[in-house]
Amino acid sequence: MGTVLSPEPKGQQNNTDKGAQVTESFGAIERRPTVETASMVLAAQAKASVEARYIVALQRPRDMDVVRQKILKDCERPAFAKSARYTKPVGGSTVSGLNIRFVESALRHMGNVLTDPAIIFDDEEKRIVRVTVTDLETNATYSKDLLIEKTVERKQLKQGQQPLGSRLNSKGDRVYLVGATEDDMAIKEAALMSKAIRQLGLRIIPGDIQEESEQQVLTTLRDKAAKDPDAEKREIIDAFDDLGVRVEQLKKFLGFELESITPKDLVTLRGVYQAIRDGETNWREVMEQRESARGGQTEEKSNKTAEVLKAINKNKSADKAPEQAPKQDATTAEQQATPTEKAAEATPESNGADQVKGLKFSF
Repeated sequence: MGTVLSPEPKGQQNNTDKGAQVTESFGAIERRPTVETASMVLAAQAKASVEARYIVALQRPRDMDVVRQKILKDCERPAFAKSARYTKPVGGSTVSGLNIRFVESALRHMGNVLTDPAIIFDDEEKRIVRVTVTDLETNATYSKDLLIEKTVERKQLKQGQQPLGSRLNSKGDRVYLVGATEDDMAIKEAALMSKAIRQLGLRIIPGDIQEESEQQVLTTLRDKAAKDPDAEKREIIDAFDDLGVRVEQLKKFLGFELESITPKDLVTLRGVYQAIRDGETNWREVMEQRESARGGQTEEKSNKTAEVLKAINKNKSADKAPEQAPKQDATTAEQQATPTEKAAEATPESNGADQVKGLKFSF
């Protein structure tokens, strides 16, 4: 088991054992120098940091009433409210909720929450990042592994660039798969990490505070839009313009002119803008989902109209049938009547005159 040394005097042994690991076995002593590597130092630092966080969390627990008050106060500020909520069309409906900006603020007010992203795998094709969110007071831990492919899609290739693959998008245009640069990877990683932190952070923030906060955010945004709709409209147009989305594209998204926009529409546009800015989606995906939803609604309306017309025609046919039936019955009865009955029906006046002659009058 390594170099075995014979026993030495105690005094000499104490001098040479400094900074060495000593192992005694079967009357022999093995000495190995202790070498501190960089990984050992980093591990010790990480351990000490986590222990310190837990100690502080136990000494300074949070007060949820104070936390709730601080979060709602943030939601009352228009500047915070417009960046605390996202909206994006998915399928035939619209999905909205609290975004990463709200989660970051709420976790900061809660305190004693550890957010820890770490790269656990990396090669030429992909990178795996593990995001962990821990409540240090309750030791509730949630984690998620993110698989980040080192590729991006481009509509056009640079001169001499070789694509890794290609596909047709929903519009029928061909897009190419190419290798991602460091800047592309930084953008993809930041967007995916923000989504993961938002999802995991919302599992720690109490649900009642989330609902109350979202309602307060909507109230703040609607009040701001109702006070000065024109100023809010100009602000949103300028914000989308910074993202490369022009006024004509906003009109196409809304389906009408911007002069007819309402405070509710302004709140929706604000949520879409924030979703794009946070990396939740992009304008191409927004318009694809919007057009798909409108196509589905048009088809659904056409189907409903066809069903209504079919039901109306069916009812008309049912109404005509009883009218024809009595005519057939009357004709059949007329054909089956006896000659005597026909004669009686043909001379009703003579029968009445005979009855009058048979009456006796007394005065």
